[in-house]
Amino acid sequence: MTDRAVQFLGYGSALLTTASFFPQALKVLRTNETRGISLRMYLLFSLGVLGWGIYGWLNRDWPVFVANLITFPATAAILDRNRTSNRPRHPGPNRFGLIPRNPITNQHLKKLFT
Repeated sequence: MTDRAVQFLGYGSALLTTASFFPQALKVLRTNETRGISLRMYLLFSLGVLGWGIYGWLNRDWPVFVANLITFPATAAILDRNRTSNRPRHPGPNRFGLIPRNPITNQHLKKLFT
């Protein structure tokens, strides 16, 4: 294979893998729905993308560098959205300034009286 053909293969593969990632990223950013995405997996994935980007830069492997340069901001955005949207929602402090660990909800009361 010629050098030009190898470079074309590299850029084509980088385009496909990067493009395949963006529908998921756009869906998460539009809907804020990240319950089905593992925080640990995205952390490892983001670090891997960053590592591959650095590898591509250091080795002057431009298809690897460009693909990961494009992908990293999207993975970081999803990682951040996953981290912030999966935090437990607290009802806020009560009149004593305390946040109850297990606040009683209407569902709990209904179970007690039915």
